Amino acid sequence: MKKRAAVGMVLSIALGASSFLFQQPAEAKGGEEIRYSKEYKTPAYIGEKWSKPKNLKNEEIVWAYLHAKKSLFKLKGDVKSQFKILKQEKDSLGMTHYRVQEVYHGIPVYGSDQTVHTDRDGNVTSFFGTVIPDLGAKKIQTTAKIGKEQAVQIVRKDLEAQPGNISRLASDPDTGLYIYPHQGNYYLAYHVKVSVIQPEPGYWHYFINAVNGEVIRKYNTVHQLTGSGRGVLGDRKTFEVDHKYGKYYLKGTSRGGGIKTYNAYHVIYESQLPGTMVSSKTNYFLDGAAVDAHAYAEKVYDYFKNVHGRNSYDGNGAPVISSVHVGRNWNNAAWIGTQMVYGDGDGIVFRPLSGALDVVGHELTHAITEKTANLEYHNESGALNESISDIFGAMVDSGDWLLGEDVYTPKQSGDAFRSMSNPTQYDQPDHYSRYVRLPDTPDGDYGGVHINSGINNKAAYLLAEGGTHYGVNVTGIGRAKTAKIYYRALTLYLTSRSTFADMRQAAIKAATDLYGSASQEVQSVKNAYSAVGVY
Repeated sequence: MKKRAAVGMVLSIALGASSFLFQQPAEAKGGEEIRYSKEYKTPAYIGEKWSKPKNLKNEEIVWAYLHAKKSLFKLKGDVKSQFKILKQEKDSLGMTHYRVQEVYHGIPVYGSDQTVHTDRDGNVTSFFGTVIPDLGAKKIQTTAKIGKEQAVQIVRKDLEAQPGNISRLASDPDTGLYIYPHQGNYYLAYHVKVSVIQPEPGYWHYFINAVNGEVIRKYNTVHQLTGSGRGVLGDRKTFEVDHKYGKYYLKGTSRGGGIKTYNAYHVIYESQLPGTMVSSKTNYFLDGAAVDAHAYAEKVYDYFKNVHGRNSYDGNGAPVISSVHVGRNWNNAAWIGTQMVYGDGDGIVFRPLSGALDVVGHELTHAITEKTANLEYHNESGALNESISDIFGAMVDSGDWLLGEDVYTPKQSGDAFRSMSNPTQYDQPDHYSRYVRLPDTPDGDYGGVHINSGINNKAAYLLAEGGTHYGVNVTGIGRAKTAKIYYRALTLYLTSRSTFADMRQAAIKAATDLYGSASQEVQSVKNAYSAVGVY
């Protein structure tokens, strides 16, 4: 039996349920290029050069633009009461980028976020995102009848009802109040994000009805699946350490808020994380999993800092924390909101997962995604979330287009758990016509996020390396340019509910910004996505 069978039966079952669906390209109207949201029938993308009114600047331009597009977005009333500008960022090209949030009576609407982009003269060049039309006409409860603390207790009780012993959560889980659209209804809800260790590590998202305390939805984004030392594979690595009170610690202080690595072998509850900082009597460390986690975290940090100018995952120098030896024979690694956790594997499916540079890069990219586009972890946006982590995992570990080959099935050589160059080798689709429609449930991989990521992975591979796929020829532009395009698309253009079609448009826009609209890079982006059936 080939090794890929270890990934689980869901992959082989899922491919048998493929839907042969094609996406529709954007339409052009009077100089505007518009692509509409299938769900709300409002623009998900607008490309144009919208000339700003005279004497307007900064946020005033955004308000004027949204007002001018009211009819397209099917909005009524004052747009200033329906949106909030969250962030303004000027880039090295002289462009200014705004992140915007739709609100209802001042309460943010979950998943309804947008980006508006202006050139150096203040003219709007593009809009990305989801706008829910005419929310003001809907009667949505805006007064919470339970508090944040009660919502957290409801989450705690629900988790404790699951098999295993989960009795200690973080003292102050990340909790926010939103209007939450779900299955055609609109709820006033708390979004509670909490990490757990038992019965296995998880990073849970709960939506709790703020009126009656019911659990509306829940999902887990951890899906089953200058000192020196030797790593998991026996290779010697050099990295920064700290010396204090006669001991050496896996703590580097020269990068942002620091690179810190902990041993979580004795950790039972999430509140005990990150564990005990890994130490040694000498500056030579023997714990291979810890050595790799620490050295690779440094490499990933340096990659994003040196190549993309990003200071840690939040852009503001947050400490990069890793815990190794998490769980017992846990075959996984994960970003859990504030840090990375790595299992030791069971020795059959995986060896310690921190032993793969691309795995470490993958997990830290999840952290960057959470701080930027915040792609929702289900259906197409979830598949993009996974794919973008794969892309940057492959960029950091640039020797091949495989994922996890250094730690997967240690007793059998020559394989991996995903291939970006040939997704079908590991039961992933490589074209949108083979998109796998699965239920948005844990058993359905939340709509196939780890399965359908192969489509965008293939596009990224073609963009970098070139080739002919489904009869479409793509001229490769190399890894470096491909990485710059995807980084810009992720951090500036994508929003929480972006689809594959949005990804295509964001990549085109990023390539246009960087290399010009008539460049080979832009044409290669278009061809790469055409080759995988995304328009």
